[in-house]
Amino acid sequence: MYSFLRSALHAALTALLLLTAGCAGETDDPVRMLTGGIRHESNTFIPIHTTEADFTIRRGVDALEDQPWAVYLQEEDVDVVPTVHAYASPFGVVAAETYERFKQEILDGLREAGTVDAVYLDMHGALHVEGYDDAQLDLVRSVRELAGPAALIGASFDLHGNLSASFVDELDMMTAYRTAPHVDGDETRVRAVRRLLEAVREGLRPVIAHVNVPILIPGEKGITSVEPLKSLYEQLPEIEGREGLVDASIFVGMPWTDVHRAGMSVQVVAEGERYRGAAEEEARRLAEALWDRRHELKFDVPTAGIDEAIRIALNAPESTVFITDSGDNTTAGAAGDNPLVVERLLAHGVDDAVVAGVVDPQAVQQCEEAGVGASVNLVVGGRLDTVFGEPLEVTGTVRYVTPPDARSGEPGPLEVRPAVVDLGGVLLVLLNRRRSFTSPADFEAVNINPLDHKIVVVKLGYLFQGLRDIAPRTIMALTPGFAYQVVENLPYEQVRRPIYPLDPDMTWAP
Repeated sequence: MYSFLRSALHAALTALLLLTAGCAGETDDPVRMLTGGIRHESNTFIPIHTTEADFTIRRGVDALEDQPWAVYLQEEDVDVVPTVHAYASPFGVVAAETYERFKQEILDGLREAGTVDAVYLDMHGALHVEGYDDAQLDLVRSVRELAGPAALIGASFDLHGNLSASFVDELDMMTAYRTAPHVDGDETRVRAVRRLLEAVREGLRPVIAHVNVPILIPGEKGITSVEPLKSLYEQLPEIEGREGLVDASIFVGMPWTDVHRAGMSVQVVAEGERYRGAAEEEARRLAEALWDRRHELKFDVPTAGIDEAIRIALNAPESTVFITDSGDNTTAGAAGDNPLVVERLLAHGVDDAVVAGVVDPQAVQQCEEAGVGASVNLVVGGRLDTVFGEPLEVTGTVRYVTPPDARSGEPGPLEVRPAVVDLGGVLLVLLNRRRSFTSPADFEAVNINPLDHKIVVVKLGYLFQGLRDIAPRTIMALTPGFAYQVVENLPYEQVRRPIYPLDPDMTWAP
């Protein structure tokens, strides 16, 4: 009801403005667009909060630097009013004071800006905040209250977001990534601001049809380049090209955020109320197609326990086998410091492997103090994740540390300083802070060519595209951790029920 009233009010205001413009002549005033965002994928199972120190924060004009979406707006002569854009790698629930500080900065910027035509929010979609039922809804409602009913609010998202119907109802425009593994982040953000700008210039009041689909899967079962999702994602450009429709998104969702709204969803954006029915029809059709093909949502690589994965890799004809330590997947918010795979490789007597990497700032410091070529006795891991991991004692030779001239005196909160220790043929990459090895360049930075080794372990679920492109073979190890892949066995308390596959025999229709 609120959405309908807001749309009606905007239509009346637009008509009045157009009438005024017609009487007074065309105006040359540029479109004013305020921007901001809190982009975070929150894992509710890990009992550690994400704080301000974990965020990369860009404020004011710094938020626009080297950003393709900002370049597009500037080329379109938009009066851009940037506030704060904050991004942190996936981790635990965001601390309330951190969220509230960022939110206040956005709202303060909006107050200072005065009247704006639109607000662009750069989001992830799986943000969860300590003490909030739906912080994303809280943020957009607060923005709406200040921006007023006439301003358009648009947002861009990762397709692993969990969106409530109430949150979507507060938006006028939205779009999400269309690739997993992700290769279209910049493209999506440019599309978001372009759609938003077009709506402002054309005097549109878009409406969004939203369907929550009761399917809860890990992203590793939602690869967009393979079926069943491939053909569904390929339909999105065709849908948005139909009369009266401007965008379409499919969200795979984030299963390690235990909230009621978790799961898959579909959104189709229409130009206005006239085309709401067409948007709802397409959203229902896509949702039904997802539901009908739910049994086909499977891992696209073989899976095994860690010991079996090591045995398969050692006996494989391929020169290199990548193993993903999926339970400790840092890109899903896990700790990244469980040394279990290191322990199992050593137990199996493996003498040609790389593990990238284990988070342990104390071990990194020891290696830096000892220097390259030194023998070190270390106790690694098990400091963040004390539930599934425990510290491991190892002895090895330091093969790499960050060169002294590349270090700051005291490492900043976001400065990554890796070290490599040779444990008798197992090269262990140690990290002073959580970081994911997602591309060949990450290995090159520590003087390792992954294809020179028989086994390469990364703390991921699916391989990111750069590694997928070079990996001769991949096995996903179903290891324990805060990103455990078998969601049917996770201790959910808040996820809505029934939901597939937790309730495999349920029935549903959009």
